Amino acid sequence: MNFEKLQVWQRSVTLSAALYKGLSELRDFSFRDQITRSGLSIPSNIAEGMTRRTDKEKIHFLVVARSSCAELRTQVYLGIDIGYIHAKLGKQWLEETREISAMINGLMVKLQNND
Repeated sequence: MNFEKLQVWQRSVTLSAALYKGLSELRDFSFRDQITRSGLSIPSNIAEGMTRRTDKEKIHFLVVARSSCAELRTQVYLGIDIGYIHAKLGKQWLEETREISAMINGLMVKLQNND
């Protein structure tokens, strides 16, 4: 399966880029680094997983991607609370992480049903 054709990968790449752009002026470098790493981890793990040979290996990396999505969602909540992320933008990012997580779940189910 070509990961580049997966909508979940494409959307997570777009989200990751949006995080970098949206937080480019943030002077708290450790927070910015952590949240952008979480965002970057999602498409990276999808890509790595989907290039593995077995469905079990693919699912493992999708679990990691889904966990990174949850980590990112937590950081967005915190960023909103401390004023680093505007509420409107943060809500968009939160919704996108929820949808990406659901898409990852769907892909995992599809792979599990291949057995």
